[in-house]
Amino acid sequence: MVHNKVTIIGSGPAAHTAAIYLGRAEIPPTMYEGMMANGIAPGGQLTTTTEIENFPGFPDGLMGGELMDRMREQSVKFGNNIITETVAKVDLSSRPFKLWTEFNEDEEPVTTDALIIATGASAKRLHLPGEETYWQQGISACAVCDGAVPIFRNKPLAVVGGGDSACEEAEFLTKYGSKVFLVVRKDHLRASTIMQRRVQKNPKIEILFNTSPLEAKGDGKLLNALAVSDSKEGKQYDLQVNGLFYAIGHTPATAIVKGQVDMNETGYIKTVPGTSLTSVPGVFAAGDVQDFRYRQAITSAGSGCMAGLDAEKYIAEMEE
Repeated sequence: MVHNKVTIIGSGPAAHTAAIYLGRAEIPPTMYEGMMANGIAPGGQLTTTTEIENFPGFPDGLMGGELMDRMREQSVKFGNNIITETVAKVDLSSRPFKLWTEFNEDEEPVTTDALIIATGASAKRLHLPGEETYWQQGISACAVCDGAVPIFRNKPLAVVGGGDSACEEAEFLTKYGSKVFLVVRKDHLRASTIMQRRVQKNPKIEILFNTSPLEAKGDGKLLNALAVSDSKEGKQYDLQVNGLFYAIGHTPATAIVKGQVDMNETGYIKTVPGTSLTSVPGVFAAGDVQDFRYRQAITSAGSGCMAGLDAEKYIAEMEE
């Protein structure tokens, strides 16, 4: 039976930062980076992004994939043992914890004294016709990440959604776009009163109620229009925009621990404020799997640092 002191599930900034801290503390972890887990390559959501300009230390920016390659190289340097398999099942009911991958579900489980869950979250997509063609070529699910990209500057943009996140993203994009259309399926916003007032007062935002996106259009390289349907007027038309941002929520990758650790109503793992500690001693959560607010590479890395330090302390206390 294979036994690890610390096992990390995930392969994004949180996972690799935790591994770096553990390795430097001479507790090299084993990381299951996944094999297209949740439809995303090892490295997490950053592998699906283009240029990153807001990660400290890289004034000229760098590609998301390159940033994750560097983090991976650094964690390996400090002893991170990376296994390119997807964890299919875990058992947190007794210690040591048990886990099975997709390749050994019917075999002996791997056991571990401590477990860091850094499986991330994925942005919900609309799967419109044309979406795959223009993903990261005009379509994004993160205004904060991509809003300042040159292709969006001084151009008309659209945000799909009616909640607080959609309103916040629309407001943020007014710094860069010439105009922002807030595309709302219903006849009202779900956002808080204060956020509704902000977007309604902003002269650069136009709210399109009763409107549903139908198709992403462009020249084959870049997005230049969004076909929409107005259910109240009973008509369809093309909205001339060069950017389309989804703000319809994220899905945390927490299925493997559902019912075993405390989660909030939308499935994010609850952690003790200011720590990575979960409801199960010895189980830690870091990155987007527990962060439903910021969801940035730098905040994920920070929480990975916390998880690494918390796991180190847990192991040290076990061995006393």
